[in-house]
Amino acid sequence: MNTRKVYFAMVLSSFLGAVIAIGGYSLIVEPQKVEQVVPVSGQGNPVSLTNYVFDTTDYVVPKGLNFVYAAKQATPAVVHIRTEYTGNTEYATRNPMEEFFKDYFGERYDRRERAPRQGAGSGVIVSPDGYIATNNHVVDGASEIEVLLNDNRTYSAELIGTDPDTDLALLKIDEEQLQYMEFGDSENIQIGEWVLAIGNPFEFRSTVTAGIVSAKARNINILARSGSNTRIEAFIQTDAAVNPGNSGGALVNLNGELVGINTAIASPTGAFAGYSFAVPATLVKKVIWDLKDFGAVQRPLLGIQIRDVSAELADAENLGVLKGVFVARVNEGTSAADAGLKEKDVIIAIDGKKVSNVAQLQEQVALNRPGDKIEVTYIRDGKTETVKATLKNQFRNTEVVTASNSFEIDGATFEPVSNTMKSKLQIENGIQVKDLGNGKWKEAGIDEGFVITKIDKRPIRSMDDLTASLNNAMGEGILVEGVYPNGEKAYYGIGW
Repeated sequence: MNTRKVYFAMVLSSFLGAVIAIGGYSLIVEPQKVEQVVPVSGQGNPVSLTNYVFDTTDYVVPKGLNFVYAAKQATPAVVHIRTEYTGNTEYATRNPMEEFFKDYFGERYDRRERAPRQGAGSGVIVSPDGYIATNNHVVDGASEIEVLLNDNRTYSAELIGTDPDTDLALLKIDEEQLQYMEFGDSENIQIGEWVLAIGNPFEFRSTVTAGIVSAKARNINILARSGSNTRIEAFIQTDAAVNPGNSGGALVNLNGELVGINTAIASPTGAFAGYSFAVPATLVKKVIWDLKDFGAVQRPLLGIQIRDVSAELADAENLGVLKGVFVARVNEGTSAADAGLKEKDVIIAIDGKKVSNVAQLQEQVALNRPGDKIEVTYIRDGKTETVKATLKNQFRNTEVVTASNSFEIDGATFEPVSNTMKSKLQIENGIQVKDLGNGKWKEAGIDEGFVITKIDKRPIRSMDDLTASLNNAMGEGILVEGVYPNGEKAYYGIGW
């Protein structure tokens, strides 16, 4: 073989080797390309679109998830409340809950200037003739109250009445045929049930948020700041977002019915941090219609001092039960005393409805009026018994209490202290003795004009506070503190 043939064979071998190598790489190493097919018809896709039906209760969305229907039903009945405040500088500090609600409800007072300014909140139309439920702290001390409806109509509102013990108030505007909100059944609302909060947070009108009921009959001690002995806290706890301006707004179920009035939040900052609290609608309904019909809440009392049963208490008192309401004391002449309740009884039900704590008992009793009879189920010495109790008011009778500015107790007539007097005496609260007849007050040396500011170190801010303090002290002595109009402070001991 000559040199030329050898050279040609080498070139041909190299060429064939390269072809074989490239072909082998393509077959063995390089992945095969596969065309992707994207369906456009949607057939076979388990996810489908769902339409909302707005004008019927025949839900297309599953009934338990239809927020749209509830929002559409309820939102027109939620109003925006604007308030203005005028008065002397001392008046700006008269509300003992102000420090808390200043962050929650909004800056309506400036502590540095000590001068009232403006506030804002929410309310719920509860009747077609213009009655509106809201929080007491939304309108407390306001010189003017303006109501802005969902359709932008504006009205001046009349304050019908307030109840600081439940933080509720009732307003009235002069209008007819308004869209209003029906009351729902807050007693039977379930933990885990969906609810909507509707109000005007941060001036964002008609804002709707959703959450679930997190707990019921929750006592958060917010009204304890007022020093009242007759406060009632049995809040519905939810995780629906509530912020400053939502006060007095609606908590509704998915039928668009009112189940609560949004009142407070648990927050380290003053803005929503996870939980909000609403006064249950059954209690709202009772309180606001009392205010409408009588101008004052008809407050039924059993006349007992109570506390929650705990494991420690059950062990110490050998109760044999871990839930219920422990009776620490029964006051003389009260409903409980007449019914035969005794100290160390454990109340477990009111009218057949289980009560596991003080908040639940207070709520069930408060739904009644003085003169109503209730069934009290309790445990004594390991035995369960039921008695009927006729409820009495703070004056230990069953008469209707009106919105009169004066009350008579054991020969003395009392009335609230005017703002002018508070300013002059530099006090934040008190009840004044206007007329003095024969009785324990006169015997103790008290003169007319005396302003009672404390009884047994407890602030006296209202007639409810006064009567509650006296009822709790029945059979014992009390220490009365106060001041006369000339600024002279005085202390009296009275055997009650």
